[in-house]
Amino acid sequence: MNTDIIELVEKSSLKEDAPKFEVGDTVDVHNKILEGNKERIQVFSGVVIAKSGHGSREMFTVRRIVAGEGVERKFPLHSPRIAKVEVKRSSVVRRAKLYFLRERVGKAVRLKERRTS
Repeated sequence: MNTDIIELVEKSSLKEDAPKFEVGDTVDVHNKILEGNKERIQVFSGVVIAKSGHGSREMFTVRRIVAGEGVERKFPLHSPRIAKVEVKRSSVVRRAKLYFLRERVGKAVRLKERRTS
């Protein structure tokens, strides 16, 4: 019973046009940032290494390399701060979580591209 009530409340905060992407996809996350009274969009691009949760609590983790250092960031999928998520390329992966990419460097980080017809 309690879960039914929670689902009804959460349904109002879900995005109807939630982006469709999978673990292993290279994405551009357009994130709205408030600076004083101005709002701008900052793009964070990288590989989706994990997805977790469901409903309004669904999160995804994006990893990229900046100046030779790995940077990971978690985003809530249904947040109003996320303007859009663009899929740049899809990759073939056989895992739900790609945490093994954390230990890899250089060309070893590359994933095989998924062919779509």
